[in-house]
Formats: sequence, structure tokens, C-alpha cells
Amino acid sequence: MTAQLPPDSPSPNDSAERAPRRDPKTQDPRLWRDDGWTAKVIENEDDEGWAVAMIKDGEPEPALVGPWTMGRDKKNPKPLDANAFGTLVKTANEVLRRHEQQLHAMLHKSVRVNLPSGAAIDVTLDIVPDDDDPYAILRAHDGDGEQLAEIRIAPDFKLDRNSAQAWIEGGYKRPR
Repeated sequence: MTAQLPPDSPSPNDSAERAPRRDPKTQDPRLWRDDGWTAKVIENEDDEGWAVAMIKDGEPEPALVGPWTMGRDKKNPKPLDANAFGTLVKTANEVLRRHEQQLHAMLHKSVRVNLPSGAAIDVTLDIVPDDDDPYAILRAHDGDGEQLAEIRIAPDFKLDRNSAQAWIEGGYKRPR
């Protein structure tokens, strides 16, 4: 769904410092601001309908854009109200939380390798997504949490039980 934000929306190039100060609370039929969020009812460019954009204060892009209900006249949007705004805030916060969880899962991986001796070694991979020089840190910890090894490697290293075990058995030398 593609929706056009109104002209008074901050552009992606605006910073939080340059953003205009907003009233702590606005409750208009098509614009609500409260609790660090702004809900804007906007025209849906893809079809004859309306959408709502949820924008977290200080962010240039909406966290959530979704369809919005038509009013009784089947021409104009249904006005925002306290219940709808509360539901939208909850949904937008959940979208952000899931995004953060997904990003964390992509950048931080771990496996446990059980050695023939019965000892367990936890191997972690932490990816640092630097624009100029991305890299990853591969670490090994024993069962007591004591670090056994740490090495900087390429960010595309695939960590799984087999690669972790090969690293351990290879004396914690740089994986190929």
C-alpha cells in the first residue's frame, strides 16, 4: 500500500533537532498526537480509500501505515478517536519491537557445542554492520562463562554447530 504523507510531514532529511516543537496533545479528526506518537489519516494513492500513518516522535518515516475505515458517507475517513489511537499506538509499538527483535536475531547468533569430555562451549557471533568496514566477532565461552577465545572475522561467516565445532577443534584459529 502506498500512501502520500501530507506536506507538513517531516522529510527523511529533517533531524529531530530541526523538527518543530509539537503540542503535547492534539486530537483532531485526522491528526492525533500523544504519548510520543502522531497518527495521520491520509489519502491512499493506490485506491479510493484512506490510510493511517503512525509516526514516532523524532523519526522521519512512519513505523506503520495501514488502511483506514471510511466514514458513514463512504467518501470521507472515519474520524480518529481515543480508542482507535490507543490501538494504533499499541500496534505500532509492536511493529517496532518485532523489527528490533529481528535485527537482533540477524546480528547476534549463538550455538552450544558439547565436547566428548562432557564440557559445553558456547560460541557467539556478533555482527557489527558498519557502512565502511563491517565485521563480526566470534567468541567462545566455557560453561562457567569464562571467555576462551575471541577473533574478528568477516561478517558473512555462517555460524552453526559444525562451523563452531571446527573452530574449537582447530584451536580457535581464524576460520576459512
